Amino acid sequence: MSETTVATTELTSQYSTQVTGDLERNLKEQERVRGEIEALQAQLASLQQDHTVLVNIQQALGIPAAPAQPAPEAAAVPAPRKRKTAAAPGAGKQTRASRSAGAQKRNGKKSAAASPTAQSSQPKLVELVREHLAGQHEPRSAAEITTVLEQQHPEREIKTKIVRLTLEGLVAKNQAQRTKQGRSVFYTAPEAAEPTPQDEPAAQPSA
Repeated sequence: MSETTVATTELTSQYSTQVTGDLERNLKEQERVRGEIEALQAQLASLQQDHTVLVNIQQALGIPAAPAQPAPEAAAVPAPRKRKTAAAPGAGKQTRASRSAGAQKRNGKKSAAASPTAQSSQPKLVELVREHLAGQHEPRSAAEITTVLEQQHPEREIKTKIVRLTLEGLVAKNQAQRTKQGRSVFYTAPEAAEPTPQDEPAAQPSA
């Protein structure tokens, strides 16, 4: 009896040790996986933020988005044409119905594809920045311009970084001027031919 008790105790001790070790390894594995998930989530958030910034820059520079939708439409067009027309007298009506349905689908796709153009009907950021500079009499920084445009267009997501890139693009096209005051950079509209006071010719003394 004593030997049996000793053997049972040893088995219990071995199982207890093994279970304890398995639990520790399980917890460590959970921590490792949780850390990987957090890292991946942070990476995904960073990529999404970069995507938003790139899209805004694309819109600010007026670059058209690459059309990715026409390809599936072209692949779907031949399908109704390959249907057999030699059938019962009602087949003509069915083919007409199928064509009209296909036309409705294509129209739906075109209207869905036209939605970005509806958004692009809004004034571009370049135009907003140019108009703002034209109405200012003093140099403005990119941050100041961003604040004003955000107040004027709360429905749009306007960031200082993109406004600064837009301003640099205008400077490169001679549509804006850049000045530096210390470490700060300010922008103004290009100097037009300012009306110089035509001094004496208009006010010549009459003899």
